[in-house]
Amino acid sequence: MTQGTQTYRGFTMDNVLHSSAHGDIHFHLSVPSGYDASRPHALFVTLPGWQGLYFQGVGVNLQTEDFAFEAPAYRDDMIIVAPQLSDWGQTSADQTIALVEYLLGAYSIDRTHVFLEGYSGGGETASLAAATRPDLFCAVLHCASRWDGDLAAVADARLPVRLVVGENDEYYGAEPDRASHRQLVSLYEARGVSTDETARLAVLDVKPGSYFSQRGASDQHGAGNTLFARDREVMAWLFNR
Repeated sequence: MTQGTQTYRGFTMDNVLHSSAHGDIHFHLSVPSGYDASRPHALFVTLPGWQGLYFQGVGVNLQTEDFAFEAPAYRDDMIIVAPQLSDWGQTSADQTIALVEYLLGAYSIDRTHVFLEGYSGGGETASLAAATRPDLFCAVLHCASRWDGDLAAVADARLPVRLVVGENDEYYGAEPDRASHRQLVSLYEARGVSTDETARLAVLDVKPGSYFSQRGASDQHGAGNTLFARDREVMAWLFNR
């Protein structure tokens, strides 16, 4: 691993994990000031949308999305990693998995508290990473995106997922999330999971137009990278477990 030399708002920027299987994986890392290697810490992985991918410029993911900076309000002992990947497909999903596995070995991390969030294209990546290795994560927050991963793998692992999207999201719309939620509920029903437990594991959160207009936003998709990050109900769902 090559450690970055620049910092931004508490993050060491542009570290590079050199993976023989997955190439160079660029990421920004924040380790809490109270980090204690003798006890386990939570890990938060935040995956950016298209505007935050590596070819857009180093650190632009942190400059355009708020998830990494809102997260410490819920767990101040958390290690936060913000990968800057190259696409929103399986390549980046595999790189995310490789990076999480590296961090699990490099730091004292509670393996039962690895949180995953993805916005827009990063949500597609997060869905693939979660479906490929559901055992790595304790919950997935999927924002303004579309679920591309295998939902059966998620259901088998009983991995909690919250799908958050605007009713009239300009890029995806809300129907892909509604369809994914219906499929996930059906999978739990087929596995004999109770209605109450299914409601805990599969959460559909479609925000109406008023949610955005009351907050001064006219673009539902573009506003998701700030409004959802600042939504206490949404973020508390991810971290309060």
